[in-house]
Amino acid sequence: MTKRGREKHKKAPLVEKVNSPADLKKIPIKDLSRLAEEIRDVIINTVSCTGGHLATNLGVVELTIALHYVLDSPKDKIVWDVGHQTYAHKILTGRKDQINTIRQTNGISGFPKKEESPHDHFTVGHASTSISQALGLAVARDLRGGDEHIVAVCGDGSLTGGLCYEGLNNLGHMKTRMTIILNDNEMAISKSSGAMSNYLNKIIKRYQFLKEFL
Repeated sequence: MTKRGREKHKKAPLVEKVNSPADLKKIPIKDLSRLAEEIRDVIINTVSCTGGHLATNLGVVELTIALHYVLDSPKDKIVWDVGHQTYAHKILTGRKDQINTIRQTNGISGFPKKEESPHDHFTVGHASTSISQALGLAVARDLRGGDEHIVAVCGDGSLTGGLCYEGLNNLGHMKTRMTIILNDNEMAISKSSGAMSNYLNKIIKRYQFLKEFL
């Protein structure tokens, strides 16, 4: 074994140290890419045995780490629209040792589930609901004078549901403070179509163009 190989072998897995978002914050930023690799390994090993959603979860690892690194969950609330993208979220919020039971009888759910964790604020699948749900949490926060952050993670496919537009419409009217993250992995079962898809593609192209010159 080479020296580099021995050094890598000696390093204890970072993912074993993370049982909560508080533990995650103790990891230096420079090591987060290594943690992301380890989480991907856990997901791949798990899904190869249990089945489940592989690509969607591999694509959201860095986003999940970033959210839990900068937010104070569960005080700050992350509402997931694409519920089957929460495997990394479950690993980082105290369910790492149960991840091998995901989608199994008496195991943890493949989607957010309130009964499992205070970090899951709704029991939800994939139904274009995150913006409306997050808006409700934001309004409740404002009524009681709270200061927590509310974040809706909305998949690009979720923007095809009418409830999503109702949430956006009400949010624009109420002008309360919350964050919407559009998680577009540029992949779909079939070719994307429709006015919203075309509009988002134009925005992305403009962003990429400007990014090259900034």
